[in-house]
Amino acid sequence: MRRTYLSSLLFALLTSTSIAVTAAPAAPANVAQPVVASASAEQGAKVNINTASADTLQKELSGIGAGKAAAIVAYRDENGAFTSVDELIEVKGIGKALLDKNREKLALD
Repeated sequence: MRRTYLSSLLFALLTSTSIAVTAAPAAPANVAQPVVASASAEQGAKVNINTASADTLQKELSGIGAGKAAAIVAYRDENGAFTSVDELIEVKGIGKALLDKNREKLALD
């Protein structure tokens, strides 16, 4: 009986070890992950505030919705081309924080 008991314990131990080892194979340590970047980030494309449409402004700039994009275009139509990116602060709804958030994406002619 003692031998049967030890054999059963040994069998159970080996079986559980075998299952634990094969159940979840380890992932390779140094697998290179693909680098994914958006097309505009790769090209460093900027939005020209003197020529961009309201739709483009809305899509490319963060925090700019349809109303603010339309206000930028309306300001540009009434006052002429922007001479400085900082002039965007004159547009209703555009503040310093929003301008600073998008400064790297903005360009003039």
